[in-house]
Amino acid sequence: MEKKLKQLLKTIKFNESMLSMLFGVVTVVLIGVLVFRLYQTNKPEITSQAVDTEIAMEKVGEVPVETKEDGKKYPTELVEKVTVAKGDNLWKIAEKNYGSGYNWVDIAKENKLANAGVIEVGQELKLPKTAVRVVEKKQVAVAPKTSLPAIAGDSYTVVKGDHLWNVAVRAYGDGYKWVTIAKANNLNNPGYIEVGQKLKLPR
Repeated sequence: MEKKLKQLLKTIKFNESMLSMLFGVVTVVLIGVLVFRLYQTNKPEITSQAVDTEIAMEKVGEVPVETKEDGKKYPTELVEKVTVAKGDNLWKIAEKNYGSGYNWVDIAKENKLANAGVIEVGQELKLPKTAVRVVEKKQVAVAPKTSLPAIAGDSYTVVKGDHLWNVAVRAYGDGYKWVTIAKANNLNNPGYIEVGQKLKLPR
């Protein structure tokens, strides 16, 4: 067999050094294929744990949250209690600790506050371990029929019987926009507005 191979090589004008080089190239290629297959076999897979870590790094506003089995987002660094500081209201406290001001409802319920619009400096409030409240589009209120005229300008003067919800409904067609009005006017207590008070209405 070896003689036949040598005769064949002579016929096609291959000498032994050329043959050694050819075998060397084939060997390198085979080793390369084996290394590639070995890497593919031991290649690390993206596990659900890695995905969970990525989810845990999500944020709502400035608050880090994690998505739990129920599909809801929960703050990961929620403290048990907060002390009310000057200028605080439940909306601000909820926004700071949950990433959503709408969680003021949970804080009021947890602390059994008779009037959620009245909290005092130095007062301690418990923060319940609850999901971040997110208002979806389908939950947004449509302006109900009202005898009161719509508000078209970029400001409004409060009259008797007004509250931020009905002003928002008349100005934007969406009661939840009361938050926008409260922020634009730096209202420390959104539950209290005075007759004659002039409110800015961002457009």
